[in-house]
Amino acid sequence: MKDARYWIGFNIVRGIGPVRFRALLDHFGNAERAWRAPAEGLQAAGLDRRSLASLLTARSQLNLDDEIARIAAAGARVLTWESADYPRLLREISDAPPVLYVRGTLVEEDAWAVAVVGTRRASAYGRQVTRRLTSALARNGLTIVSGLARGIDAEAHSAALEAGGRTIAVLGCGIDQTYPPENRRLAESIAAEGALVTDYPVGTKPEGGNFPPRNRIISGMSLGVLITEAGKRSGARITADYAAEQGRDVFAVPGSILSYASAGTNELIQDGAKLVMRPEHILEELNLMMVVEQAEARQVLPSDETEARLLSELSVEPTHVDELRQQVDMPIAEVTSALALMELKGMVQQVGGMRYVVAREAGIEYRVD
Repeated sequence: MKDARYWIGFNIVRGIGPVRFRALLDHFGNAERAWRAPAEGLQAAGLDRRSLASLLTARSQLNLDDEIARIAAAGARVLTWESADYPRLLREISDAPPVLYVRGTLVEEDAWAVAVVGTRRASAYGRQVTRRLTSALARNGLTIVSGLARGIDAEAHSAALEAGGRTIAVLGCGIDQTYPPENRRLAESIAAEGALVTDYPVGTKPEGGNFPPRNRIISGMSLGVLITEAGKRSGARITADYAAEQGRDVFAVPGSILSYASAGTNELIQDGAKLVMRPEHILEELNLMMVVEQAEARQVLPSDETEARLLSELSVEPTHVDELRQQVDMPIAEVTSALALMELKGMVQQVGGMRYVVAREAGIEYRVD
């Protein structure tokens, strides 16, 4: 993308977040024109005095070619809202970061993702349940998203890798930094088998204030968030709050009422989070029992006109197969056969009594040109 440098520039400017940047794009049409606009034009676009001063200072001091070189030197690439491979689930949230720095690879199957987070001071119990649940989810084809922190996060990443699965770490620092430093080897393994992701510019140090905002990306890249062990003041609670705001499912593992480390998860369950004791509790809730089969089916069974017609008549409200047959005016055998394949692909879901809905929980949008 030819104007990526200007997206990078705006991402460095303090005070210009997703909302202000969207307003600038709407006003000027693209990032380059916004970056080069005169002060009066920027004021007309709605920039306040402080944000305008930050932008003017950045424009006078930044060499965008140097910034691109620093990103390349870190072995990373940049994705923006306009990139085809920008994570689809993340794009849906209200404050999706305009710029992502990525080391490693993001793939379409990462739309089947669950975040696993928790306390940095993990107990033996917390580590054990995290490893057991994460390993099972990864073996079932789910990508595991976490934050590379000590404790539960590191356990989740490691378990996913050891199970032969994919995992994504969302950083609270620049893509050229590793925090905590003892997880450097783990970070390299994640980059090789999944991806390291951040919205912070190259060179950003892992300061405490960076981590709560990055948690919105962890939940935003996931269909649901699992908290395996967390105290009442754990950062994992912030991730759970973001998940609830984003319409993501929140799952929690119960613990001893005498354990401070489980006080947060127990409270989440009391507040409505879904109690998890087995991986099936998550897979069934998210309609992800056949992720591997769905992924394989989507590769070998492309959508056709029949599927397109059926999808056009389906919604989140259940429709009986007989009613569907009448709506598309097709033989019942053809309709039921197509629905069986579409369910295998994860496109539709039977909800009982031969009634079907669009399986939007599968995290994939279907379109037939």
